Amino acid sequence: MHSRTVMPTTAAPGRDAGDRMETPRAAARSVGDRIEELRARYGADLTVVGHHYQADEVVAHCGLCGDSLELARRCATLETRHIMFCGVYFMAESAALLAAQGVQVHLPEPSAECSMALMSPAALLRGVMKTLTRNGRKVIPLAYVNSTLGVKAVAGGFGGAVCTSANAGTMLEWALREGDAVLFLPDKNLGGNTADALGLPERDRHILRIVRGAEELDTAAADRARLLLWPGFCSIHTRFNLRQVERLRAEHPGATVAVHPECVPAVAAAADAVGSTAFIIRYVNEAPDNAVLGIGTEINLVERLARRHAERLTVLPLVESACTHMAQTTEDSLCAALEALSRAEDAGEESPCRVRIKSELQAPARAALERMLERCA
Repeated sequence: MHSRTVMPTTAAPGRDAGDRMETPRAAARSVGDRIEELRARYGADLTVVGHHYQADEVVAHCGLCGDSLELARRCATLETRHIMFCGVYFMAESAALLAAQGVQVHLPEPSAECSMALMSPAALLRGVMKTLTRNGRKVIPLAYVNSTLGVKAVAGGFGGAVCTSANAGTMLEWALREGDAVLFLPDKNLGGNTADALGLPERDRHILRIVRGAEELDTAAADRARLLLWPGFCSIHTRFNLRQVERLRAEHPGATVAVHPECVPAVAAAADAVGSTAFIIRYVNEAPDNAVLGIGTEINLVERLARRHAERLTVLPLVESACTHMAQTTEDSLCAALEALSRAEDAGEESPCRVRIKSELQAPARAALERMLERCA
């Protein structure tokens, strides 16, 4: 189902016996120093970018950090020869698709996937779309950025677009105007929460049943709905529940709660604020002094915000929820990828961690992404 061709990253450089006697703290410093040496060697020819869910040790080496929307925008305009993308695969795919001609995108850990993205195989989506449009009904697929390039290509081919959690409302309104119905995928929670924010009634929605494939679709129910929801979800944000919200408020009277819209609708409805990663960062930044904030999103970001504002705020996670896929990128793997890039260039070869895109997916996937960027500049 994957639309990629990537070789495994080269292992981190070996150390001699003297190096192995170093303490873990000293070893970590030497890896960090080597990363900075390689960054300095490339200068403006290399930009290390990272998602906000990356660990601090990785973020420390990133020249650019952001959420999915910010990174998509910025990677499209970066004037550099190499982008080293610290994140998961679908993000690096989007960067490679949008990057200027001649810019190469590399991923330190090519196996860093997204469980939500894998819940919507491109072949299954194509079959579902053919069934939904069998009688000439115009169904607009709206693919959350947490999807493979193959899915984005299917969406683009059917006149659809991509969205992020930051602009899902804008893009869903657009899609509803464009067709008779919208298929929002793969996250049913983001789709449902966005529909709630727009005031779209429950009676106009339908969650697809596709465990056994497109043949399982309830076509009568689908034909009546304006919003069709793919049954996917984020394993990180579905760990938050109402008991956690209630417990935090009981333990900290006056606390406010902000959660990501990938949370289940009941949690989103109970929260004081719901928004994207960038929204949550602003929410904490703008909170009044001495406030207590409960945050429902990935733990690396929550803990970073807690440290950043420790002198004036209390920032608490609803529960510790970590993305194991994001955690695959470490200082060691980032260093190994930069070393591999350096060796490959010296040898006149291609880096083993370069992200390449199948040519047949480029045009429709790019069309889907550009429809988003045109409306969300």
